[in-house]
Amino acid sequence: MEIACLLMPSLWAGLLIGVCFIATPAMFRAQSLTLPVALDVGRTTFARWNAIEWLLLGTMVLAMVFTRPSAFAVASAGVLDILFLIQSMILLPALNKRVATIIAGRKPAPTSDRLLYITIDVAKLCILAAVVWKQAGRIMSALG
Repeated sequence: MEIACLLMPSLWAGLLIGVCFIATPAMFRAQSLTLPVALDVGRTTFARWNAIEWLLLGTMVLAMVFTRPSAFAVASAGVLDILFLIQSMILLPALNKRVATIIAGRKPAPTSDRLLYITIDVAKLCILAAVVWKQAGRIMSALG
């Protein structure tokens, strides 16, 4: 089960990089997609990604229940939960409303919601990388 505490944050970090830092920016660079279409695809992608992240967080916490996680891992999971709640409950609904406004042909008021969402993604990635690093060290120490 110790390996699950390494694999789950590794998988989450990899998917986060793929969805948020590779696929999404690439989509907005595709010249054949209009802004409303790209935003609609992004809205759909992030709705599914949000559900997957809930599953990843839950699985990571469940793996911790069956092991003796370090205080660092427990604190990291708590911070990830708070950051993810902010994204899920506050930022994602606000960004979806903004997308709907743009798709309807209106110009929404400027906000920093997108920048905050990206900043939280960067923070999550750093936390996940730190958890992976610490857990890999812990496993290596146990193997002697």
